[in-house]
Amino acid sequence: MKTSENDILSALKADPDRGFRMLMDKYKEPVYWHIRRLVTAHADAQDTTQETFVRVFRSLDKFRGDSSLTSWVYRIATNEALRQLSNRNGRHIGLDTEEPAVKAIAADGYVDYADLEAVKLQKAILSLPTKQQLAFNLRYYDELAYDDIAQITGSTAAAAKANYHVAKEKIVEYMNSND
Repeated sequence: MKTSENDILSALKADPDRGFRMLMDKYKEPVYWHIRRLVTAHADAQDTTQETFVRVFRSLDKFRGDSSLTSWVYRIATNEALRQLSNRNGRHIGLDTEEPAVKAIAADGYVDYADLEAVKLQKAILSLPTKQQLAFNLRYYDELAYDDIAQITGSTAAAAKANYHVAKEKIVEYMNSND
């Protein structure tokens, strides 16, 4: 049975420990993969996921319900991933970063380098500016609505849709190139 956001929010009010376990059960894996697609390295994704949930736990009293719980958790995860990239690269990485933070997939045991198309797709995604990369990942992999993407990235649904479509065109172009 799928746990709804309302079930989690109710449990958080009634029994914060149980509610947080429910929140973790629902979001830990998708948040890990969202972060992983941004930071690429497994160890960095694990650390960033852990830090995300520490921040979520510490900020639960600040959740006002202006957005969905999913959008709120993903926004914190996105900010943590960008912070991780900034720390790694020694410069500020934000949603407006035009130059991609990572040009290559990190070499770790969690990438199947035998699947050349998958590797090329990852390189194509990583070549995108941050806003386009986020819009593409959140729509394509996480299947989020443009309104949710807008909440996560602090933009509008129209901007999220535009970023997704531009990203998709760039990825198709990259995939069709010979490099």
